[in-house]
Amino acid sequence: MPYQKLSRKSGPRRALLRGLVTSFLKAGRVETTEARAAAIRPLAEKMITLAKKGDLHARRQALAFLMEEDVVTTLFEKTGPKMEGREGGYTRTIPIGPRRGDGAPMVILEIVSE
Repeated sequence: MPYQKLSRKSGPRRALLRGLVTSFLKAGRVETTEARAAAIRPLAEKMITLAKKGDLHARRQALAFLMEEDVVTTLFEKTGPKMEGREGGYTRTIPIGPRRGDGAPMVILEIVSE
């Protein structure tokens, strides 16, 4: 599956995705466009999978990608152990309709808490 370019060059796109994933994992949910949600979903799932591993190498990989150290701590201490029984599918998208102004389809991306 090809990645989404999101109308940006590689550097700004990577910064956008890192910031969105960090915000998403910090808050547990984020309201964004459908395209951005589709782009950050696999990255967020990978971070949660790293948290499930829980070893030092996984923590350093997460620290290299995420922008805030306290988000990594929360991810590894709370979110990772909570998802121990799941084999994937840690996130869900809920469509909320078009954005006022430009009509971009908006969704809420949230962590599944079952």
